[in-house]
Amino acid sequence: MSRLTAQQAPAADLEPVDPLRVWFRFIRLNRRVSAAVGAELREIGLSIPQFDVLSTLTEREGLTQQELAARLYVTKGNVSGLIDRLVEAGLVERRAIPGDRRSHALHLTPAGTALASRGIAAQEAYVARTLGRLAPEDVAAFERLVLQWRDLVRADEAGRP
Repeated sequence: MSRLTAQQAPAADLEPVDPLRVWFRFIRLNRRVSAAVGAELREIGLSIPQFDVLSTLTEREGLTQQELAARLYVTKGNVSGLIDRLVEAGLVERRAIPGDRRSHALHLTPAGTALASRGIAAQEAYVARTLGRLAPEDVAAFERLVLQWRDLVRADEAGRP
């Protein structure tokens, strides 16, 4: 398996790069990656939204629907029907929260944990086959850029009314 590095880039890449062109490439890459991972998840019986819920609950069980929606950057209404279907499928269960009659804590069932593990393994394999083929220093540089971009987005959001 070959590793691609920044040193292998053609000399033409030293010309100024248009940020808008990079933006569109990033968006198209995100769509392509999402479609590829989505196809792999469908093979094990999961949609991307279902996987998002299950994988989030592997990290932190006991979230309320509202907390889960906030973590997934969707509305509580979007999560509600999804959770209903996951409960019906026997993958997630709602547990009463003592002292709170309106909210329930979400927990994975053993079947939900097993399916989440399969989805995580599929995602990890895809990342290893793609991003994982880049040189470690390039992955580190990419992470730094993504975090810088994220910080700029957060600052822009904070500055808006």
